[in-house]
Amino acid sequence: MSEELVYVVPRAAVLDAAGWYGLRTDGLEAFVAALEREGRYEPRGAMERDPGFKQVIPYLVLRDGPRYFLMRRTTAGGDERLHGLYSIGVGGHLNPGDGGLLGGLRREWAEELVAGFVPEFRLVALLNDDTTEVGAVHLGAVYVADAAGRPVAIRETHKLSGSFVAPADVAAVADRLETWSRLTFAFLSEGPVVPVGTAGRS
Repeated sequence: MSEELVYVVPRAAVLDAAGWYGLRTDGLEAFVAALEREGRYEPRGAMERDPGFKQVIPYLVLRDGPRYFLMRRTTAGGDERLHGLYSIGVGGHLNPGDGGLLGGLRREWAEELVAGFVPEFRLVALLNDDTTEVGAVHLGAVYVADAAGRPVAIRETHKLSGSFVAPADVAAVADRLETWSRLTFAFLSEGPVVPVGTAGRS
């Protein structure tokens, strides 16, 4: 079985030498342009060890008005480090055939969630955290979407549980949120999120 290919972009194409920590809303159009110009598929194993590249991860925060879709990982997941942790993000690596950021996000939506609709995905920020080995080789493209009262459920219920909860309920487990979710929740809690231009297009 061949190794998984994931979509990457040279670090220098999307980050300056110093990088940054957390989320930023400027430069989204330039980011999408850099992906289209310089992104390519490479073997995941090699990219996990090469900080000269960033593996691009579309990362969706699903809302229902003010509420967040909050998920918790069970002990059935493969990575024990994640057991019991909470997340507000749905996403994963981009693979050949996905058709860009939005295509990959639609695939993740179908794989992770049970819903009778596909919402509008709006690109609102980029997420970077070079403080960990994993974060140093990944870059998040943070999207938001609104369920608008429509039901959503977890597909793989043996690995995750999830439901819409009030912001206060997310804040109550902030110390148990996965790093990207903690950073994103803090960012979104600062005020309304306005997507920049038309950068959400793949």
